[in-house]
Amino acid sequence: MANAGEGASAAPSFTREDELRALREMLLIRRFEEKAGQLYGMGVIAGFCHLYIGQEAVVVGAKMAAREGDEFTTSYRDHGHMLASGMDAKGVMAELAGKRGGYSKGKGGSMHMFSQEKKFFGGHGIVGAPAPIGAGVAFANAYRGDGAVSLTFFGEGAANQGQVYETFNIAALWKLPVIFVVENNRYAMGTALTRAAAQTDFAMRGAAFGIPGKQIDGMDVRVVRAAVAEALDWARSGKGPYLLEVQTYRYRGHSMSDPAKYRSKEEVQRMREEHDPIEQVRLRLLADGVGEDVLKKIDADVRKIVAEAADFAMNDKEPDPSELYTDVLA
Repeated sequence: MANAGEGASAAPSFTREDELRALREMLLIRRFEEKAGQLYGMGVIAGFCHLYIGQEAVVVGAKMAAREGDEFTTSYRDHGHMLASGMDAKGVMAELAGKRGGYSKGKGGSMHMFSQEKKFFGGHGIVGAPAPIGAGVAFANAYRGDGAVSLTFFGEGAANQGQVYETFNIAALWKLPVIFVVENNRYAMGTALTRAAAQTDFAMRGAAFGIPGKQIDGMDVRVVRAAVAEALDWARSGKGPYLLEVQTYRYRGHSMSDPAKYRSKEEVQRMREEHDPIEQVRLRLLADGVGEDVLKKIDADVRKIVAEAADFAMNDKEPDPSELYTDVLA
C-alpha cells in the first residue's frame, strides 16, 4: 500500500483563499474533537465517541468539491462530517452531551445526528450501513432528477461487509448518482487492514460491478478536492457510481476506550510530523507570505467557537422525560 502523502508534489494548486478556507475548516474539526475528548474524560460525554483527528482533509476536501444540494452520509466517526456540512458546533456538542439543544434532542448521542437542512443524513452506528443508506439518498436524487450527488463515507473495515457489495451492484445497475468514499485509516478498530483484507487496494473493490475507482492521498486536502470533483462530474453526468479510496490516518484510538496499543508511538508520531493535513496547509500559507499572526487569529477564532459550544453543552438542560415518546415510530 502506498504511503499517505505520496504524490503530494503533483497535487493540484489552491488559491490563497482556498488554503485559508481549508485551514479554518480543518482546524475547527480538530479543535472540536480535542475538546470532545476532554469532555469525555470529564464525564460530560458518555457512551461511544469516535474522534476524527488526523482525517480532517478527507471531508473538508470533499465538501470543497461538492455543490449546494449534495448530501453527505457517513459512519460513527462523524463529527467532522457534521461540521464540514455546516452544522452548528453548539448543536453537535450538545448532542454529544445528551442535552436537549442537540441535533437529535439529546437522544442520539455521538453516532446518530442528522440535519435535513444541511443535507447531512447521519451518523450511523452499524458497520457498513452508510453504503445502502447513501445509495437510497442517491435513488431519491435520481427519482427527482435534481442533479444532486450523494457522497457516502465508510471505513476500510466496513468495506468488507456484505451489504456494501449488494449496494455496489444495485447502484451500478441503476446508475445512481453516488460516490462511495472509503476512508482507509489503516486500522479497523484494532485490526490492521493487511490482517483483514485479501485485496488491500480498495479502489478496485467496485471493479466487478463496473464501478471506476481511484486510490488517493487523503492527507492532502488539495488531492482530495480534485479527486472528489472528478468523481462528482462522473456521477452528475449520469454515468453512475464512483469509488474513491482515500488513504488517511487517525491519531487517536478507534474510540475513547481504545488505548491503541496495536501500533507504535513512532508510527503515529511519524504521520503527525510528515503528513499532518493541517500543518501542510499552514506551511504553504507561510511560504505564500501569509503572516503567522493571521494564522494564529484563525486558530483563536476557532477555539472561541469550540469553547462556546462546550459551554453551551455543559449548561444546556437534559431532555424532558416526555421526549422518550416523541419521534418514535411504532
